[in-house]
Amino acid sequence: MRIAFIGLGNMGGPMAANLVKAGFHVRVFDLMPEHVKALTEKGAEAADSAVEAASGADVVVSMLPAGKHVRNLYLGENGLVEHLKFGALVIDSSTIDAQSARAVATGLAEKGIEFVDAPVSGGVAGAQAGTLTFIVGGSPAQFAKAKPVLETMGKNIFHAGEHGAGQIAKICNNMLLSVLMVGTSEALKLGLDNGLDASVLSDIMLQSSGCNWTLQKYNPCPGVMDNVPSSNGYQGGFMVDLMRKDLGLAMDTALQSHSTTPMGALAQSLYAMHSLHGNGTKDFSSIFAMFGQQDK
Repeated sequence: MRIAFIGLGNMGGPMAANLVKAGFHVRVFDLMPEHVKALTEKGAEAADSAVEAASGADVVVSMLPAGKHVRNLYLGENGLVEHLKFGALVIDSSTIDAQSARAVATGLAEKGIEFVDAPVSGGVAGAQAGTLTFIVGGSPAQFAKAKPVLETMGKNIFHAGEHGAGQIAKICNNMLLSVLMVGTSEALKLGLDNGLDASVLSDIMLQSSGCNWTLQKYNPCPGVMDNVPSSNGYQGGFMVDLMRKDLGLAMDTALQSHSTTPMGALAQSLYAMHSLHGNGTKDFSSIFAMFGQQDK
């Protein structure tokens, strides 16, 4: 199977590397030549353009920043829709708006090209370890066709529904994650302000009704947990500006469906404020710092 991989950033790079490791013939392209070079050193074939990467491919995987980039890649001027072979499968793992995913699916289908939206959860560590969660939108047949490829890069593969459903499920998940991170940070800071040790309080909450993923895997308080961004100056991981983008997608979706999302709206406001104070490139767990200094 010939696979093209387009977009080799913090997530896409290790995802493509896992495809190479699994024995697929992988041709890669990214706007940053150093990202392409890093993959060729692991056994991938370099391409000078997205069109070259996708030429003759059975499967194309893309990991791009936003819906406009995905639309342009596939449906724009000299888009891949004009170059992919009939029956090829496109797997887009970007986190974008559902409307863009559906538009790309429709445009590709007109040329006999299959498509699934398959955004991911699990962060950079999950991408490196090949343990990502993929949330897939598409027909049952398209899901079945994509699953063997996705299983090379992930551990949990879910079929959320038709095209766009993967994106809806992903933004719901990330909205909840943002609320959990803000609430956990607020609770830990309250404990610190009243003389508790953050590690002890975390252990208590882990065994109590406040237990959640951020306490289990991603504690936002520095020094409590090893090998997480909070213990590395909030470097690495999932950037504040990306969480802010995903919360914007969630609020746009809520507006369209007339859904009530007050906690999501508050989290969006807090992350926007945090970003405007120069924290946009830090990990999203750095929201902990908004609640004041650890030491008074």
